[in-house]
Amino acid sequence: MSHTAELIAVGTELLLGNIANTDAQTLSKELSALGINVFYHTVVGDNPERLRRAVEIARSRADLIITTGGLGPTCDDLTKNVLAECFGKKLVYNEEAAQRMEAYFRRLHPDTGAMTENNYQQAYLPEGCVPFQNDWGTAPGCGFVSDGVRVVMLPGPPSECGPMFRARAIPFLAECTDGVILNRSLRVFGMGESAVEYQLRDRMNAMQNPTLAPYAKEGEVELRITAKAEDEDSAQAMIAPVEAELRELLGELIYGADVDSLEQVCLGLLKEKDLTLASAESCTGGLIAKRMTDLPGSSAAFRGGVVSYCNEVKNQALGVSQALLDQYGAVSPQVAQAMAEGARKLMGSALALSSTGVAGPDSDERGNPVGLVYVALAWNGGVHVRELHCAGSRSRIRTVAASHAFDLLRRKLTGLSL
Repeated sequence: MSHTAELIAVGTELLLGNIANTDAQTLSKELSALGINVFYHTVVGDNPERLRRAVEIARSRADLIITTGGLGPTCDDLTKNVLAECFGKKLVYNEEAAQRMEAYFRRLHPDTGAMTENNYQQAYLPEGCVPFQNDWGTAPGCGFVSDGVRVVMLPGPPSECGPMFRARAIPFLAECTDGVILNRSLRVFGMGESAVEYQLRDRMNAMQNPTLAPYAKEGEVELRITAKAEDEDSAQAMIAPVEAELRELLGELIYGADVDSLEQVCLGLLKEKDLTLASAESCTGGLIAKRMTDLPGSSAAFRGGVVSYCNEVKNQALGVSQALLDQYGAVSPQVAQAMAEGARKLMGSALALSSTGVAGPDSDERGNPVGLVYVALAWNGGVHVRELHCAGSRSRIRTVAASHAFDLLRRKLTGLSL
């Protein structure tokens, strides 16, 4: 039997756009891995009547309903009350849940152990449910089955929702699974989504299981192969020939499988080869360094960076000659080269990346157009400069430029042509 799920996120702050519904993304991925199809995402404000209608619609088209949010101590936390009413259940005080909350507040406030009275409403759970102990916050979750529908209630904070689903809800849903859905993600840099889709359109339209879908990222493309099978080994066997065909077609444009970013791949290669990296940035404003240092363990390979936004810093910190700046201007391949070489010398690194260009919204004083960017990679005995003509917003130009810098590094470290 194939099971279908609907996710209902409760919270007016979601509708207002004050926070993003990241719980839905997390849970959809987790349910996909369990082989449970998610057909609908619903977001409802803190209104009992609208939530009631959403639940009634969900139970008419799904056999698994998962709610997030609305389990807290305030007057607008109404999820349990409405769900219990919809499924004809009473709310029953759970002494163990109350004691766990009291212990949580004692740890949080060791001097007073203070827990306000309204927190106790979180201890009321639908009769006959399976309580989900919350080791990541206060509000317990729960699960129950009624009229052939499984209901799971989870707290809204992402730091609680994801861990509770994995540790508490998955065992509850164990009988609800029907095979597995496995994904393989190939990351592509150097070809836009429309060009990738054009090359793969006939293949994608002809595929049913596994399936292939492109997802546009900023400046790159993710190709996701999805297979549904009885077990993981069977799903892997279905994915393998599709991946092989894509690698044959796209070759070195594929920079990794099941990875998050170019910089993640670059950091792994730097560590593997025991090499160090530095950066010198102008138009990217420190984005190359930020993307590196966002990665855990980057200190093993990244030595540091200079944001040389004005010519004086390029000259005084990086040693770019004033004559070079005067003759060619800051936005030039000559200055990009000198910046990378200067950063490598300054930081004592094996390699260095640089960027200089016009991110917009206006052209520079020499008339260079918005989107003209030079990125460079320097190493012992050589340097390579790439000229870019980027389109889009200031933010996109900076992001794409930084990605091109990492692509240079990735290619150098893997022996590909620059």
